[in-house]
Amino acid sequence: MSNFSTTQKISKQLVTSRGGIVAAQHRTAAEVGAAILAAGGDAIDAAIATSFAVGVVEPWMSGPAGGGAMVIWREAEKKAYTLFFGMRSPKALDPNDYPLDGSGRSSDLFPWKTVADDRNVQGATAIAVPGTVAGMELAHQRFAKLSWKALLQPAAALAQKGMLVDWYGSMLIASAARDLAKDADCAAQFLDDGTWPIMSGWTASEKRRLNQKTLAATLERLADKGPRDFYEGDIAAAMVGDVQAKGGCLSLDDLATYRAELRDTIEVPYRGGVVHAAQGLTAGPNIAECFAMMEGAFTPGDAPDGVSYGEMAKALNATYQRRLREMGDCDAPHAPSCTTHFSVVDRDGNMVAVTQTLLSIFGSKVMSPSTGLMMNNGIMWFDPEPGKPNSLAADKGCLMNICPVIGKTADGRQFAVGASGGRKILPAVLNLSSFIADFGMDLEEAFHQPRIDCSGSGKITADEDLAPEVIAALSDIAPTSTTKRTILPFDFACPSAVMRCNGINSGMTEPVSPWADAAIEPVA
Repeated sequence: MSNFSTTQKISKQLVTSRGGIVAAQHRTAAEVGAAILAAGGDAIDAAIATSFAVGVVEPWMSGPAGGGAMVIWREAEKKAYTLFFGMRSPKALDPNDYPLDGSGRSSDLFPWKTVADDRNVQGATAIAVPGTVAGMELAHQRFAKLSWKALLQPAAALAQKGMLVDWYGSMLIASAARDLAKDADCAAQFLDDGTWPIMSGWTASEKRRLNQKTLAATLERLADKGPRDFYEGDIAAAMVGDVQAKGGCLSLDDLATYRAELRDTIEVPYRGGVVHAAQGLTAGPNIAECFAMMEGAFTPGDAPDGVSYGEMAKALNATYQRRLREMGDCDAPHAPSCTTHFSVVDRDGNMVAVTQTLLSIFGSKVMSPSTGLMMNNGIMWFDPEPGKPNSLAADKGCLMNICPVIGKTADGRQFAVGASGGRKILPAVLNLSSFIADFGMDLEEAFHQPRIDCSGSGKITADEDLAPEVIAALSDIAPTSTTKRTILPFDFACPSAVMRCNGINSGMTEPVSPWADAAIEPVA
């Protein structure tokens, strides 16, 4: 039961072109990436530019002070790579500074036992060592064509102008206003009078923009001085000074010694094709397990049915049991996350799937006032109880839910896909990959096909638009509830994807997301 109209239908059109395409959770960021393609950049150039731009226009989702991973397909080499830039706990972190308070379970992403004053969830004590800039640095060094400065200038220009606050932005700010008010710098950025969410007026003439000029100056310096300034220069010193002044233990040594890693992918044969999943502390190993289980479990028919959805649910249940037991991740299925995903394909067939995050919405709810950067709360990824696979410790990598993949079907179509949405990411990516590889769907068909979520709770959430016989089949496997796809919460994650078939590229984003869009490379 819900309050929503049963007759309203929300849809998006497939974007196609012989030129490159960027599909992102914010239209402006996608357009920045598409413009880089038009200026002679390749898919990596566009991904780097989009990464910094999206951190400006949806600053609660990701940014330079976050982390993530990408999967890259290099068409000339016929080779895929994982580029991992996940966050780490600071070297000076002391687990004893995060005592359990015995009051119950955390209300944020992960149902860990609560820590005194939520020190692992919010505030400077929740900040981990960021990796996003190092990830883009390594991508630029290995694969990019254009200069570092050229790729960061669009983001700096967007920050100088300031993010436009529309109804959707106002809604997301309002969702975290109580916590944002606890940090004076966040309050000044996002709230009126330190209390009320900044909102545009009722008419088109009353548009509001965030004041992001400090962030603009940081991005301009980063563009001029290069990525190491974030880890070893003035930006690093300012950021560390701000975090330590607010009680965190992030140090200059943490930043100076951080490096992103370039690795092979997990290569999974599937239905005569192949899927390349991310290595490292991601959900890549889990989606690989799901594909292996599903391939032998059913023979695809003309369209998804109770059998295919059921076997997908069984695979997700099995892999999540292992993930939660052995990998230590245990996050709540309906809490908001502040991850973003974008996918890129260029005219030569190179592809990139990038997922980056601050973890919770608005991260630690702490801003570095000297840099204008929203800081992550990566420490929350760790279980505060000792003796667990993912227990909190110093200088330790964070286990993330992100799951960017690049695949090729038996008929030769190539696709790059990923999503935001915490523990819902893996099910969303698996749903879409199955629709494409098992049933021959294009991106428009796949993104409008009803999805299921099955992410470790022992229950199944099904789109209410699924046929009754499918829901009945799912109910035979596990307790099943139905819900409508809406903008808040994203019960089925928020994906973005691109595809290439016979030299024609296409792009698609989550239909119910009001900001997400696919942008085409302008062609003269």
